[in-house]
Amino acid sequence: MTRDGPGTDPADANELERIVSRSPSRLGVGRAGPRPRTETVLTFQADHGRARDAVLTTVDDALVEDLGLLKIRTLVEDKDQYLARPDLGAELSEETAEFLREHGQRHPQIQVIVSDGLSSTAIEANVPDLLPALVDELDARGLSVGTPVFVEFGRVDVMDAIGEELDADCCVNLIGERPGLRTAESLSAYMVYGPERGAPTAKKSVISNIHSGGLPPVEAGAKIADMLAEMIEQEASGLDLTEGDREFQKG
Repeated sequence: MTRDGPGTDPADANELERIVSRSPSRLGVGRAGPRPRTETVLTFQADHGRARDAVLTTVDDALVEDLGLLKIRTLVEDKDQYLARPDLGAELSEETAEFLREHGQRHPQIQVIVSDGLSSTAIEANVPDLLPALVDELDARGLSVGTPVFVEFGRVDVMDAIGEELDADCCVNLIGERPGLRTAESLSAYMVYGPERGAPTAKKSVISNIHSGGLPPVEAGAKIADMLAEMIEQEASGLDLTEGDREFQKG
């Protein structure tokens, strides 16, 4: 969108302004000779640092305790293994499964799970507002909620193992998504009806882009509760929901 030169002379200034206003991408930032401007480079490095921190740091134990979450861990031993072996982040040891059965409520309609995923920052930024809003919305719809669980080194499909162990009707996994250079705080809510190990991705529903610059956490709580209520009513999730409900999910 710019002519040859320092990048300050756009071929169509109005069109460039329109595009920049509609995209979080780094557009029209100009350059200093053949290189990006110092401000652009420093901002990029700062955003990259925040993204790395989101992946490599862990969720504060104090937050897990404050939220009243039952803490467990997957088969993953450390962060390096978590990044290299996604399969281990979806399963529990027999000892952990036994602990879960002993301390978690059995046969809930809705089992709420919080997983660190690929962004501890997303958990700390969103879950303190999202979780209470979600539980309140589910309670208002007359749906029973099991013991909320926090999973360290968790992947999306760990909800299949947890839901199967606790015999839950539905599971929702609030999980930190892979951070980008625009935000490291994006959270998604993956949901499944009739959770069981090995369930295909097509059986799962998702509401994504949950953060202050996307779908606000409190509003997300209401949308997730609506989706879970539909899943309970239809006894289905993912592609098994009706076309109308899939359109709602996208919106």
